[in-house]
Parts: sequence; structure tokens; C-alpha cells
Amino acid sequence: MEDFLALISCYAGGVAAPGRCSPWEEANCSTGDSGREPYIVSHHQILAHAEAVRLYKQKYKGMQKGKIGIALVSYWATPLSGTKSSIVATKRAIEFMLGWFLDPLSRGDYPQSMKVLVGNRLPQFTRQQSKLVKGAFDFIGINYYSTNYAYSIPPSNCLRNSYSTDAQANLTGVRNGVPIGPQAASPWLYVYPQGLHDLLLFLKEKYHNPTIYITENGFDEANNKSLPLNEALKDDARIDYHRRHLDALLSAIRDGANVKGYFVWSLLDNFEWESGYTVRFGLHFVDYNHSLKRYPKRSAGWFKNFLNDDPTDNLETSDK
Repeated sequence: MEDFLALISCYAGGVAAPGRCSPWEEANCSTGDSGREPYIVSHHQILAHAEAVRLYKQKYKGMQKGKIGIALVSYWATPLSGTKSSIVATKRAIEFMLGWFLDPLSRGDYPQSMKVLVGNRLPQFTRQQSKLVKGAFDFIGINYYSTNYAYSIPPSNCLRNSYSTDAQANLTGVRNGVPIGPQAASPWLYVYPQGLHDLLLFLKEKYHNPTIYITENGFDEANNKSLPLNEALKDDARIDYHRRHLDALLSAIRDGANVKGYFVWSLLDNFEWESGYTVRFGLHFVDYNHSLKRYPKRSAGWFKNFLNDDPTDNLETSDK
């Protein structure tokens, strides 16, 4: 599955290739429709995934013990305030991200809030397509990094429809001037391990406890070119991030979440979307100026020790 955030950047915000959006969006695209194209593209992604699952199972039924699934990006959201409008907006925000893909795959149709608020701009599944997509997975991959506060916003001008306003919900990492958690180098990434726990329990309750793999979870620091190598390898904030998220994951498993695996983003520093080489997500430092030589960061050593020891003991003795 294409990264959800990339999908929105490509076809609603217009800041990523192919750079399509409505002309009034901030990117001021020359072509595109932010109120239709994100839904059309995602609709065909879902159908393509379901058809791939069908062909795989048809060809290899009884021949392999492999499993096939899909990786979905999902933040978690919590109400900005205790008002009914914030609580309902939080529900819509999650439905317009995770539910957008997982509702069709679990029950064969889009969330009701999307059908009401997007209207005829949202493609419809035929009866045959609904049957095809429903249950088209053995497991769900979840890419989780952060949590935001959600609050309600008024409906947009119907002449300027856009995915970004259709949910009538805004997201922010700050409430009353206080961040929801420590901020990483990327402005959207706030450290909030409880969000992973809450997301997994939400999946358990709403989607009948599917088999889950955490396919991405990570923390980035700024690429400070003036920092000596020995200092750049001291990524204690990343160690703290993963320790706390693994602790939250263990808690969710004990609460009944059916999680079978956890993958870190990333093994190596990489070219990170529009941020390029300005941020570093890796457990290993990549020297971009000297033949891409790689050096293990302190977090790589921490994970090695974590995996060699009893993981449960390691987590239970850590600070949450």
C-alpha cells in the first residue's frame, strides 16, 4: 500500500509527485482536484490489493503456508477538549484515515461519515467489488509514529471541496501551548507511546482483533552536519522512544491485542520524502559524504542487547 501521507501529498496537497491538487491549495497546482482524486486513487488501490490477494490465494491455495496482508498508516487522535464536538471530530479524523481503508477491507464499504460528508465524490463499491475487498487480508500492518489532538471545524465552502477539510476535523500536536509529547526533528512527530496502545485496543474492539504487525515505528533527529561522528551516534532520544513504545505495545498485548511483530523505521538513515537528507531515522548512521559508510548508533546496540535479553524483563524495568 502506498504511504497514506504520500497519497494525500500527491493528490490533495500537491507537494509530492505527480503534484496534483486544486488550484486554491497552498501548492497552487496547475492540474488536479483535491476533492475527488484522493478518493479515486485510494479506491483503485483497495481494489488492486483485493485482486492481488484473490490471485495469490487462487494460485497458491494449499501449496504455501504464506500469509498476505496490507500495511496502513495511522496516527492516533485524542480530543482537544471534553466537548462533544471534539469527541465526534476525533472519531471522524480516525475514520478518514484508518477507516478509509480498513472499513472496506473488514466490512466491504467506507465509513458512514465519509459517505455522508464526501457524498458523490466518494466512489462506490459494486456488490461484487464489496465481496472482493471484504476480508482481503490475513494480517494488517500498522505504521504508527505519533498522536494528535483533534477538534471540529465548520464545513468548507462547497465550491472548494478538499480531502483536507472533508472530515471537518483539524489536528494539532499542541494544546494550550503545551505539546502532547516531546517533538522529534519532523514537525509532525510527537512522542506519545500511549497512542500506540490505544490504537491497538481500538483495532481489537472495532475490527474484531485482527492479526497485527507494527510495520513502522520510529523517531528522527535533525541531520546536523557540524556534529562530530561520535556525538551523532549518541541517539538516546531514539532509545527512549522505542523503549516506551515497546512498553506500550506489551501493555496492549496483555490487554488482548493480537500483535505478532514489530519493525523499526529505519535500519539506516535514508532519503525521507520531501525532507530528503535533512533528518535521520536510522539505527545506523550513514555518512553521505564518505562513500555512504555506515556506523551503528547507540540505539543499534540497545536493540541488540534488548533482543539478546528477556524482552519482557527489559521493558518492565524501564521508565514508562
